[in-house]
Amino acid sequence: MLSAAITESKIGEIKNLISESNKIVLICHVSPDGDAIGSSLALAMLLRKLGKITDIVTPDQPPKSLSFLPGVKDIVSYSCSPQVACKLFSEADLVICLDFNAISRIDDAFKAFSLCNSPKILIDHHLNPENFAQVIISEPSYSSTCLLLYRVIKLLEYTSYIDENIATCIYTGMVTDTGNFSYNSLSPEIYLTIAELLQKGLQKDDVYKCIYNSNTESKLRLNGYAISNKMYIYHDHAAGFIALTESELNKYNYTKGDTEGLVNIPLSIPGIVYSAFLRESVDANGVHFIKVSMRSSGEFPVNTICERYFNGGGHKNAAGGEFYGSINDALNILQSLFDENDKLIKQLKTE
Repeated sequence: MLSAAITESKIGEIKNLISESNKIVLICHVSPDGDAIGSSLALAMLLRKLGKITDIVTPDQPPKSLSFLPGVKDIVSYSCSPQVACKLFSEADLVICLDFNAISRIDDAFKAFSLCNSPKILIDHHLNPENFAQVIISEPSYSSTCLLLYRVIKLLEYTSYIDENIATCIYTGMVTDTGNFSYNSLSPEIYLTIAELLQKGLQKDDVYKCIYNSNTESKLRLNGYAISNKMYIYHDHAAGFIALTESELNKYNYTKGDTEGLVNIPLSIPGIVYSAFLRESVDANGVHFIKVSMRSSGEFPVNTICERYFNGGGHKNAAGGEFYGSINDALNILQSLFDENDKLIKQLKTE
């Protein structure tokens, strides 16, 4: 049965738009993760098999931790090649947006995005999508955009084009957006999809090794330092936070992806219900701000905290946002919510 977000008419419109297009550009959100890059690469490879000229533009560079994915070297980063990105968008007759629900999530790449007046398609699993695309497939109940994309591919009757490379990219988004299926992963469709991807040649154990068992020395030392020196555990409030400044990141030669998974560490402690990871960063104008990632277990909704206090959002158990201020200011906000969150946790335990 089709959901309200994935209707026959929308699938038909997507199929027509793809059929009528020759040059297609895919774009995902800034600081792309496994789901953003995985969905982009998977769809790009499939569209090329359909004979479409397809390019991927990302607002900034993909993390090195995803360099094992097939085709990742062909991605055009707006931050590195703005003129190339602008040319691709100006020539595109279709744009497909993946894994973001708001134009602000593509950062400065909007300058290139705005050059294209052609139709746009959005495929995403975040709440409350903005109305910037002609066709919107938005299904927050899906744990990842890659899982949702696979559903769309099946409905488009394009599964015969899926090979090992495409299966690898789809699985990467599925596994990374659920913390190796440790949260938002109770849907049977996830595991039925994995079974079908295995039939397409997916080597899931190899993907796991590339994502979770492949580290640089500097990454291991950074994570060790963060856990040993910068993790704050509040047992009385069922909370745990980790915070790293820019100078601390630079000391350990931080590169994108090095802190992936740190936000989940406090949740491994018995009794901890929600966690936050705060990372100091610098925006395009040289202004320092804090990247906020939050995770939780059970029914505790970290997305509401990110929406109210950190200009972000996400899913109940996995959310994020940004804060313009110091790390201490951000920590103070989280600590000021202890009483409110304590009451909520107590209430959830009695329900």
